[in-house]
Amino acid sequence: MRSRDLAQIALFAAIMVVLGFFPLIQLPGAFAPFTSQTLGVILAGSILGAKRGAAAILLFDVLVIAGLPVLPGGRGGLSVIMGPTGGFVLAYPIGALVIGLLTERLWRFYSMPVALPINFLGGAIVLYAIGIPWMAAAAHISLGKAITTSIAFLPGDVIKTFIGSAAAVAVRKAYPMIPARA
Repeated sequence: MRSRDLAQIALFAAIMVVLGFFPLIQLPGAFAPFTSQTLGVILAGSILGAKRGAAAILLFDVLVIAGLPVLPGGRGGLSVIMGPTGGFVLAYPIGALVIGLLTERLWRFYSMPVALPINFLGGAIVLYAIGIPWMAAAAHISLGKAITTSIAFLPGDVIKTFIGSAAAVAVRKAYPMIPARA
């Protein structure tokens, strides 16, 4: 990796940390809080691409696992990973990877109509697919209850998808970080 790649990876890991400064919102009956950090997953994957985006979010996860208080509410450490929200945090790099792979594949056509489904897939569906079963197991609740309590997060995830997609499209026009493929 070039030094520019490393700097971008560090920058987007730092963006994830900054997004953790926003207060978490604990919805009634939910086992996981609503946070803004999934926006960072969307931004990393859609702006940096698969490899660098996933690396940035993986670096962030290493900080969490190491115990640094980089999650909303000053949380971090293995206790968070082993708890109901751990699956979502561990799914972050996978979500960025999915977003990056699809963004790279469709780069020539990248626009809001293309970005929105890509970013919702990686920034919500992938995270739910990993995080919800983890939540059910860690909180000792049924998968059905984990799913129903997680539905409350969909409106916020749709908003984050729109914000992330608009930012990614703007960055693509101003300064494309992902090289265009032939």
